[in-house]
Amino acid sequence: MTDLLHIAGQKFHSRLMVGTGKYASNELMKESLAASGTEIVTVAVRRVNLEQPEESLLHYIDIHRYTLLPNTAGCHTAEEAVRTARLARAAGLSNWIKLEVIPNDGTLLPDPIATVEAAHQLVSEGFIVLPYTTDDHIVARRLIEIGCAAVMPLGSAIGTGQGLPNPERILRIIEEANGRVPVIVDAGIGSPSDASLALELGADAVLVNTAIAKAQNPIQMAAAMAKGVEAGRQAYLAGRIPKSPVASPSSPEEQKIGN
Repeated sequence: MTDLLHIAGQKFHSRLMVGTGKYASNELMKESLAASGTEIVTVAVRRVNLEQPEESLLHYIDIHRYTLLPNTAGCHTAEEAVRTARLARAAGLSNWIKLEVIPNDGTLLPDPIATVEAAHQLVSEGFIVLPYTTDDHIVARRLIEIGCAAVMPLGSAIGTGQGLPNPERILRIIEEANGRVPVIVDAGIGSPSDASLALELGADAVLVNTAIAKAQNPIQMAAAMAKGVEAGRQAYLAGRIPKSPVASPSSPEEQKIGN
């Protein structure tokens, strides 16, 4: 395949990233990751025993098979997020970081000002930063200008499964990025059709956690998400027909031949 996902100089076949939280067991998580075909796996730094990682969640993740993307989940301020990223790198987890700065206000919406602040600091320290952000194209522009390796706007609030209620906002971010960095829709995806829509719009990838982990059959849902992502990408490349206010027959009358 030549249609690869490019992030910070690395190439990936799968456009589905998968999170590791909320599974009923670590074994179920492991099987779901395999079924998804993902190549990038996110893990909350705070869930990893940095002193003995082999005894933690990482025991169930094949780091030779997956690219590990530590995240700063649980950090409420820019300072906390920067400190957590530094700890992850010092422990040898990765130079990549999924930046999350979410105030403790119950909404689980990212703090755009603190996110920009933390991103600026981490980029200056040589991190490969993938920030989780709002669906505001102005914030996305700033993160791109700072030097982030991608932007990860929410589809809807974390864990809601509401999909993309405002696709035009995601589209605006895609237009803002203009191919300079990947746009990865993160949070709120509830079904393969949601993931497909994100890719149809032109997003480069999606990150899914709750919709897989909390499905009645997570392994089957993981496989379904992979197919949804693939279908959406193929549809985007194929180019959908424009929407029309009037009907158009699929079998038009044959034109008369001659005079």
